[in-house]
Amino acid sequence: MGPIRPPPRTPVERPILGVGQLLAGLSGLFEHHVGRVLVMGEISNLHLARSGHAYFTLKDADGQIRAALFRGSATRLRFALEEGLEVVVEAEVSIYATRGDLQLIVRGVEPRGVGALQLAFEQLRRRLEAEGLFDPASKRAIPVHPRRIGVVTSPSGAALRDVLEVTAQRFPGIPILISPCLVQGDAAPGEIVAALARIARFEDVDVVLLVRGGGSLEDLQAFNSEVVARALRTSRIPVIAGVGHETDVTIADLVADARAATPSAAAMLATPDRAALARVVERDRRRLLGLVAGRIERARGRLAHDLEALSARSPSARVERARSREARARAAIETAILRQLERSRRRFVEGAARLDALSPLGVLARGYALVRRARDGRIVRSALDVAPAERLDIRLAEGRLVARVEASDRDPA
Repeated sequence: MGPIRPPPRTPVERPILGVGQLLAGLSGLFEHHVGRVLVMGEISNLHLARSGHAYFTLKDADGQIRAALFRGSATRLRFALEEGLEVVVEAEVSIYATRGDLQLIVRGVEPRGVGALQLAFEQLRRRLEAEGLFDPASKRAIPVHPRRIGVVTSPSGAALRDVLEVTAQRFPGIPILISPCLVQGDAAPGEIVAALARIARFEDVDVVLLVRGGGSLEDLQAFNSEVVARALRTSRIPVIAGVGHETDVTIADLVADARAATPSAAAMLATPDRAALARVVERDRRRLLGLVAGRIERARGRLAHDLEALSARSPSARVERARSREARARAAIETAILRQLERSRRRFVEGAARLDALSPLGVLARGYALVRRARDGRIVRSALDVAPAERLDIRLAEGRLVARVEASDRDPA
């Protein structure tokens, strides 16, 4: 027998497909036989459409493929897509029929090497920092002695209990106003913003504590939201953020006017220490007493000086001074008079002696006589001045004589 030959193959007629049919078939093939895949690569040629869709190229060293992230999936991302970001995408392989391009329909994206929440935190931090929301110069001072303290937190959380305990220990009786809100979950950011707005309506609230206990990054996500960050920056009242444990740092911590490591630390920062305040008051009291004592002593000195000056300006003092001046003047005048009298006496004595030497009485005392005519009192100097029988008045050194001229001896000289 000869070799068995296979029966001749019957020619199979292949269908002629349109381009659209081919692409649709390939899409179906990918959908049924490949399904969803996880693909790792770097985002490039990113385009964020106004519709909310995102288009980019996912590439690595060996190739690249187009990818589309539609708005419904994009809104679920916890971070923003960035050029050059390495990601792992969950996607369906598809054919874009209009251009015949192989593409990925992305349903989810996770950053490679870092969690989505951490990446979202870093992205928001960089953006807000560039806007100046963390600038120390824009932060307001925390009042030393607040009239009232506001607290934004969950009313059932441990953070509120910590705040109340600390404030009661440090400064009992200080008013506390609680503005309750959720501090975890998708609704928490909006509630925190509303709680801040409510508390701002109270004029006597001087500082606000935004607090909650510790937790995971997911638990603290509300405090890493942009709406909360902007509400803190626009708050009328200074805010102290005390979120999580000491190692937790949130966007709210960075934006707030002051950051405390824990809710308890936030309460300590907002509340004056009564004991320390008492020490300050005592120190100031002693200093004030010293100042007052010094002023009193200086005032006493000025008062004594003023009284002395006033006494010097009083009427009795002026009278006394006038009397004293009068006595001095009287003594000076008396002294001057006595001196003048003494000088006059001496001059009188001296003059009297001179006059006595020149006086007719002195001449008479030496044996001479002063003769006057009785009829007219004229001094007789010559015998020719009298007539016979004329009466004469003769003045001697002692006594006087009345005589009659009996005869005269005229010496015609």
